Amino acid sequence: MTLSVKVLRPDALHAALSDLAALRISVFQDWPYLYDGDAGYEERYLERFAEAPGAILVTTWDGDHMVGAATGAPLGEHDAAFAEPIAAAGFDPARVFYCAESVLLKPYRGQGMGHRFFDLREAHARALGFEFSAFCAVIRQSDHPARPQSYRALDSFWRERGYAALDGAIAKYDWRDVGAPRETTKRMQVWIRSL
Repeated sequence: MTLSVKVLRPDALHAALSDLAALRISVFQDWPYLYDGDAGYEERYLERFAEAPGAILVTTWDGDHMVGAATGAPLGEHDAAFAEPIAAAGFDPARVFYCAESVLLKPYRGQGMGHRFFDLREAHARALGFEFSAFCAVIRQSDHPARPQSYRALDSFWRERGYAALDGAIAKYDWRDVGAPRETTKRMQVWIRSL
């Protein structure tokens, strides 16, 4: 299987947004996000992302089919829900680049794409002069009924990349879980590293 990687900056992002939306909905419906995707929400969210100065979209392609993507932008260009806990922990949000999502279809995992996603976003953040890189990971109960027995947390992968969970920095964000009647607030742990 031969995969290609393309890095898209704001001027080229719009053409890839529908593929990215479909990919996000597909991947995030699985554990641990359990996101019941909404095309309208995706369109609004991704349009805002695409307009962010300094945004980057790293895409992975199998032929002409997008199979993976990772986004990033200056923290100040994201929802305040992510910036607030980072600021409360003593970091200036203007110095932080936010790695929003990394999504990859299951058949393409385990080939080093996760590292590639972080490498390219972190290099972009350094080139823009940011001092820190951060992201958020949803917190789920270990005994949650939807948790697959085979699930392996990514904490060790993130630590190997130099990230650490930022003590007490918990973002809160709402979405509807698969099968749920309405949105509920999720807690998300902030992870951060120096660049």
